[in-house]
Amino acid sequence: MRENIQTAIEEALNSAPERKFIETIEFSFNLKDIDLKNPANRIQEEIRLPAGRGKPVKIAMFAGGEMATKARAAGIDIIDPATIEDLGGNRQQARKLANGVDFFLAEIPHMGTVGRFLGVVLGPRGKMPRPVPPTLDPAMVAAGLKDTAIVRSRDNLTFHSPMGSREQSLDDLTNNAMAIWTRVTGKLERGVGNIRSCYIKTSMGPSIKVEVIE
Repeated sequence: MRENIQTAIEEALNSAPERKFIETIEFSFNLKDIDLKNPANRIQEEIRLPAGRGKPVKIAMFAGGEMATKARAAGIDIIDPATIEDLGGNRQQARKLANGVDFFLAEIPHMGTVGRFLGVVLGPRGKMPRPVPPTLDPAMVAAGLKDTAIVRSRDNLTFHSPMGSREQSLDDLTNNAMAIWTRVTGKLERGVGNIRSCYIKTSMGPSIKVEVIE
């Protein structure tokens, strides 16, 4: 499979014109013969990409006081917990925030408030914040997330995941794609037998089909 995936990545890169921004490379899956209405069959994986994501990720934290100071020093955007209720009352602003941030963190006391007022926006996007206990440096949490890709099917047979960026080498992208492929197929009841098709594409480029070998 590695050779087939690498061939598709190379074609996807060659088929897409250069853009004025760093494009993300995406790996998409289309499943078959599996009931995703059963939560036990759904894919929900956090995968550390061996070559990283190839571009900065944006991390924000609901925090105040000393924790906010630590997080800000680590390059994490701070969201004042006092604004959570107002954000929840402005659905457009909440959606803009959710779409503009890759990962959210929160001090443990604010988790309930975030869930109450922003859960309806963050939950469906798989972006509910990760709780950070007072003894943990948020910089350590952020460092791990910068190389992490989320693969989440919910109840959809078709889903996709970032696997790197156009700034990375073909070998790096292939290594990242193989990490995702191995994890996803390893979670499926019939492994590769549950894969109907796979595609590789840049953010705005054409989808290139991967030849799947059972």
